[in-house]
Amino acid sequence: MSLEAAVASLGVAAAAHRERRKHARTKLELLGRYMIPGRAEYPLQTIDVSAGGAALFAPVAGEPGQRVVVYIDEIGRLEGQIVRPIEGGFAMKFDMTPAKRDRLADRIMWLANRDMFEGADLRRDERITPVHQDAQLTFADGRTLMVRVLEVSLSGAVIESEQSPADSEIVTIGSTKGRVTRVQGEFFAVEFVRLLPADAFDENVRL
Repeated sequence: MSLEAAVASLGVAAAAHRERRKHARTKLELLGRYMIPGRAEYPLQTIDVSAGGAALFAPVAGEPGQRVVVYIDEIGRLEGQIVRPIEGGFAMKFDMTPAKRDRLADRIMWLANRDMFEGADLRRDERITPVHQDAQLTFADGRTLMVRVLEVSLSGAVIESEQSPADSEIVTIGSTKGRVTRVQGEFFAVEFVRLLPADAFDENVRL
């Protein structure tokens, strides 16, 4: 196989992996509320969620094809259509742009795996999800890679990366240096060498 064919094959495989991940159903129990046009607002609890849709425990199921707006804790506002009733609720599909679907897939993966970082150092401080999540990771040997910053505190962060550094490796996220404290699959936690400035710490923070 030629180099060009091998690269093309890897690209197709990577795209297929991303597509499977976006639509993989993940069991998440999150609370929220929903509205069907012409009706009241009702509480909900998710059963499972993917970037394509969700199954919900809901007191009023509605009818297939009806529009529905949901507000899910730690995810936010989503719109879509009811596709079928299920026992105790309904399943829906989301309507969104491909870019928003990618961001939702990343958020779902993070929520499903965040318990692995309960012992990470950033848990001692208030945590936020930054608006600007893309950042450059610089490894100890000078290699660089674009990563996604999932959560930040004054003392550390949780990062999603295609390639993870080693435990205890000193890395730089953007311009912020830190030590890797935990690695789990595509995620790792880092403790900053210096605390972030408290007066500039909000959702617009950039590392």
